[in-house]
Amino acid sequence: MFLLQSFGSNGSGQLGIGHKNDVSTPQPVILPSSISGSTNPLHRPKRIVAGGNHTLLLLSSGELLWTGDATTGACGRINQDVNGDLRPEFRPVDLSPLPKRTKVNHVAATWAASVVVVSAEEGESIRAARGSTQVYSFGSGDKGELGLGPGLTQTIEPTLIPNFPPPGTQIVDLAACMGHVVAVLSTGEVWGWGQGRKGQLGSPVVAAVQSPRRIDGVNFKVVKAVCGREFTCLFGSSETGELMILGADKWGIRTQAPLNVKGWKEVGAGWGSVFVLKDDGTLLSWGRDDHGQLSRSGLGRVEHIAVGSEHTMALTDDGDLLAWGWGEHGNCGPIRQNTSGEKGQRNLIASKALHCEQGMEIGMISAGCATSWVSFEKKA
Repeated sequence: MFLLQSFGSNGSGQLGIGHKNDVSTPQPVILPSSISGSTNPLHRPKRIVAGGNHTLLLLSSGELLWTGDATTGACGRINQDVNGDLRPEFRPVDLSPLPKRTKVNHVAATWAASVVVVSAEEGESIRAARGSTQVYSFGSGDKGELGLGPGLTQTIEPTLIPNFPPPGTQIVDLAACMGHVVAVLSTGEVWGWGQGRKGQLGSPVVAAVQSPRRIDGVNFKVVKAVCGREFTCLFGSSETGELMILGADKWGIRTQAPLNVKGWKEVGAGWGSVFVLKDDGTLLSWGRDDHGQLSRSGLGRVEHIAVGSEHTMALTDDGDLLAWGWGEHGNCGPIRQNTSGEKGQRNLIASKALHCEQGMEIGMISAGCATSWVSFEKKA
């Protein structure tokens, strides 16, 4: 059993809590009745990604849910006649014309578009399949965010990105930010599409990369990627610690980066910052810090991180969930009214000792565009 809660920016209902008001304390999200309160481990949250005004929730079963602004097409096909009257809550994404048993493996979101990597269960076949894995996109974007080639800037129906990934390869990681998408392949290659005017998609530098193209010049096998507003950060294995950053150097994203991040455990990126959690529980960060986005001393040993557009959450070894950064929408907890402002201050959002229900513990944490998420799961 799990309980998923959210807080922060909610003007389009992207928190899925039944209304469209910002909240600064975690509120239970509304899930389909078949999932809410379920003890099935396949119904546990696997990943949450957020666009500018929409949210996608991927369950361990491979089912994909949505909430928020559906007018861009980023939530898939819905009954447009009742869109404005829909209660803000999570609903299954309509992935037709894909087979009903299609499983979503990876998901990413730009500002107004969504990208999914899907596979068919045994006995199913995917339209235009060249194997068992395909990439589909839906939503809006005039800089190639959909990856569907020039001329196609909006679709409400999941549309196959043709000729990708290359034959014999699988996608092992998918990342996106406001305007570009990056996919890591099983070969260690990296491909990307969308906005590329700052070099975040490699060379040649162009304003819009309309279809997936390989990012050349990477001299190591990439296993993980994260995207900022105008940059892409590529990581080699934790054992070797290679790191490469493409794109703009605003806020010192490239010049302040460490030469190696051997021993990394989790990584994340905001619009202008990068975070690396290491195996020993230390948290490295660099980049934009005008609202206290970067980590500060005194965190203790960190177990997990979640990096949003301009804020970060960390779950410590003591069971405390902390948030800091730009929290004007309540995404870092209650806004404090004092002369020192919010910069560098941390809020305690939840803790094992005070806020977890009996028999529950903090599970997945996630952060989006001024939105924050935490699940409480029943102890095994």
